[in-house]
Order: sequence, then structure tokens, then C-alpha cells
Amino acid sequence: MTVNCEYFEAGRCRSCALIETPYDAQLRDKQLRCSELLPSVADAAWLPPVQSADRDFRNKAKLVVGGVAGGVTLGILGPDGQGVDLRDCLIQSPGIRRVIPKLAEFLEATGLEPYDVPARRGELKFVHITEAPSGELMLRFVVRTEQALARLRRGLGELRAAVPRAAVISVNLLPEHKAVLEGEREEMLHGSSLSMQLGEIALHLQPQSFFQTNTPVARALYAQAAEWVRGVDPGSLWDLYCGVGGFALHCAAMGTGSEREVLGVELSEAAVLSARRSAREAGIAARFEVADATEFALGAAPEAIPDLAIVNPPRRGIGVELAAWLERSDGVHDVIYSSCNPESLARDLAAMPSFQVREARVFDMFPHTTHLEVAVWLARAT
Repeated sequence: MTVNCEYFEAGRCRSCALIETPYDAQLRDKQLRCSELLPSVADAAWLPPVQSADRDFRNKAKLVVGGVAGGVTLGILGPDGQGVDLRDCLIQSPGIRRVIPKLAEFLEATGLEPYDVPARRGELKFVHITEAPSGELMLRFVVRTEQALARLRRGLGELRAAVPRAAVISVNLLPEHKAVLEGEREEMLHGSSLSMQLGEIALHLQPQSFFQTNTPVARALYAQAAEWVRGVDPGSLWDLYCGVGGFALHCAAMGTGSEREVLGVELSEAAVLSARRSAREAGIAARFEVADATEFALGAAPEAIPDLAIVNPPRRGIGVELAAWLERSDGVHDVIYSSCNPESLARDLAAMPSFQVREARVFDMFPHTTHLEVAVWLARAT
């Protein structure tokens, strides 16, 4: 089966480049790509890939504000730098699709001018929407100036009345003309964090925290890591690049004996604060520290080295230094590596020859694209 998208068929959006490819063929191609890039993984080690729904799966929309004051578009930028409205994009969750017209009406009522990229003028740059499993929403408006911030602040009452499920509302300031989605300064207008309930664990997201864009597949990814950890039953565990603590919290209390020592390390202070709150509310004795993953590992005392390490790096991978540290750290007997880039994963695994892949699995976070998540469980060869 294929998905019919009017935006793709009309040539207005090509973001889902594979949308005309049957979904089962997409999944086979992703599995084949990972198998070819990771030839050291035996065929028998590959678990069946985790599928996604072929629509309604994205829990986050990052919408460019285009058009003119009083007549905005919410979607992407076209080749000419002008806004292309995609408010009915079928890969967004239904809750996100329902709220986009209301946000467009609100922004039009403010009279603020959308940012014109070619002309480098205007105020409104992006709207970010995240939906929790509960249906609650996080709304973030990325603007250029204090004037826009003040105008949105004045309209907060009208916005909350229009979108009553908005648990978090914030404004991000991005005064520079940059090809980025947000600036450093975040002003909270309402709420503090969005609760992403995943089974018994609630992960708290602050506006600048990262979370996987496909909630059901993310839930499966965390469950798989927890199953691998349960099989190893390590006494201590590090979750490097831990984000809001998804892996650490799901793996913290899975031991067959006494509760293990779990430490999460993340560079984002906002994410660490969220992880600490989640741990506190769940009664989980996991610790979280703000630090660079590689620097933290290289500076660790020998007695602090964990039995198992989980790494979930950005697309560039863990890199030469951290891979070398894991390779020579005799105390680390197992590694769970979750990667959004099988090319960098292949490079990192080649730098860790003492470890062998016990099991591996593809998680299709991003249907209709070539992007994917792949997780491997590595055990040190004896």
C-alpha cells in the first residue's frame, strides 16, 4: 500500500521522498541498507524491524511561518524562499493537524509580519508543536525581536482560550539571520514541561529538550534497550547523551537483584533538569549530570567505570575518542548503541573490535524517508 499525499502529487512538498514507495518495500530497503553497512552483524542477530504507522505518526511539527501579516502560511519554505502552507500534512498527528488552523488564526490576529527570508525582514519565524500521548501540547513561537515577544505575551489569554490543551507555551528569540530552528533564549509564557507518558515512565520535556518524533516507535526502542539490559543485569550503567533520560529511566529498575546504579550524562541543562524531575516523580534512584559525554568518560576514575554503557549520540556518532575509551575500558562489558546514522555507527563499531554484536534492530522512526534508527547490543568478546 502507498499513501496518497496531495502536497507531494502537486509538487508543493518533497520532504517525504519515498511516500510513493509501498511501505513494506521502504522497510525492506532500510533493513538491507543496515545489513550492508554493518557486515559484522550476523543475519541471525537481526531482530525483526519495528514498524511505524504510515501516517499520523509525528508527535512534533516544525512549521515555517510564511505569507504576509494577516494571511500566514504554516509549513515549509519553497525554492523561492516563500512560505508553502502544509497545515493538512498527513504524517502529523491528528491532534497537531487540528490545532494548526487555530494557531494560524491567532498569528494573523496579532498583525505580526512573517519573516521574509530573501528580504531578511519580519518577525514570525517558526511555530513548533509537540503533542504528548495524553493529547496535551507544547507550543513554541520562534520570533526575531522583543516587539514580537511582547505582542505574543499580550495575546496569551486568547491563545489559551483557542488552544486549551496547550500545557506549555513559550517564545524563542532568534534575532540573527541563520539557517537554524531556534535561538538560545527561551521565554516561558505558560507551564514548564510537557509530560510524555510512556507506560509507567513519564518523561518531562522542556521547550529546548530533544525527544524522538515517533512516540510508539520510541516506546519500542526504550523497551528493547530495557530487555537487553535485563538480560545482562549489570550492577551499574551509564546513559551517555541521555537527553531527557529515556533509556536511563527505563533501564534503572530492571535488575533481578538489587537496584542498579544508573547515571545519565547530557550536555543540555534543560534536558538534565527534565530527567531529574522524571526520576524524582517515578521514585527511581537514577542520577543525571550536565557534561559532555566524551569528556565525562575520559575523566572518570577507574572505580567509577560502569558494567554497561548506553550511547545515543547525534548523527556524527560517538567519535574516535569515546570509541577508543570504550574499547580499552575493561570494566565496560556491554554497550547498547542507538544510532540515527548507520554510516557513523559502522565507523564507530570498526573502532571497537573487542565488542561483538549480539543483537540488532531497525526502528522506523521516519517513514517515507531514508532516515532510520538502529540499535545494537554489543558484548565484549571473551
